[in-house]
Parts: sequence; structure tokens; C-alpha cells
Amino acid sequence: MSLVKIFLILSGYQLTWLMCVIGEKFFNEPLIGFITGLIFSISYFIYSKNKYRVLLIIFFIALPGYLFDTIVVYFDVYEFNSILKIGTLPIWMLVLWISFSILFDEVLVFLKNYQLIAILLSAILGPLAYYSGVPLGLIEIYNFYMFIFIMFVFWSFLMLFYLKITTKKIFIQ
Repeated sequence: MSLVKIFLILSGYQLTWLMCVIGEKFFNEPLIGFITGLIFSISYFIYSKNKYRVLLIIFFIALPGYLFDTIVVYFDVYEFNSILKIGTLPIWMLVLWISFSILFDEVLVFLKNYQLIAILLSAILGPLAYYSGVPLGLIEIYNFYMFIFIMFVFWSFLMLFYLKITTKKIFIQ
């Protein structure tokens, strides 16, 4: 894959994340991030070579991630500060998880060659990404030690699951 394509995919995800933050924090308009993520995700899907694989990755990464956040927020470990929620999560979390999962289709595939490092980085960077929302006022953590523990476990297993499931025949087609 070309470096330009990797750059565009990473930029699409980062722009989605940035618009989620800016829309919520500075404009009180969470739909800015939602629409940006929707445009990125749909565009990526349209131009993807293997739409079936993209859908599988979204299903196996975004769905567990969204469900995880929903459950943890429900049990008051942390909460997102948003003016527009679907259930317990901001509307933009729908597309943020999908946009993030897209990275696993072509950008983060090199992690398969560095599985232990991938799991450790996931376990560290996943919680840090959430924690970065605290100074921005986008998330409140009510139980810090529980937050660290469950995030470490979840992100470790999500990466391990990704590394194992993508070697299955259904992903290689």
C-alpha cells in the first residue's frame, strides 16, 4: 500500500476525532464530528477493494468497542459529557469507533508481525486516548483505578482478538 493512501486514511481518522472534539467542546454541536466521521467512513467503504473484509473488521472492532463503552458508562466508571447522546454515549462515538476500526483494514496490518508489542501498545494507548478527554472536559472518570484496569484488559483483548480473527479464512477472501 502506498504511503499516500496510509496518510489519507490516518488523516481521515484524525480529522474525524478532531471534529468530534471541536464540535462538542467549542461549538456545542456534536453532529459536526458525526457527519465528518460518516463522510470518512462511507468514502473509505466506497473506495475499498474488499468491502466484505471492511464490514467484518467494523463488526469485530467497532461493535465490541461501542458495546464496551456503553456497559462501562452504564456502570458509572466514566461518562462522556455530551449534549446529544444515543443511549449512554455521544452520537459521535458511533462513527468514531467505525473510523477507528477502519485503521485495522490497511494501516495497522503490520501489527500482525509484532503481536506482543501490538497488545502492549493497545493496552497503554487505548486508555490514554480516553484519558486525553479529561482535560478537554469530554469525559469524567468516576473510578480511576477501575477505569485503568478495565481499559487495560479490554484494549489488550481487543487487539488480541483482532490479531487472531484476521488470520481466519473469512478475512482473507
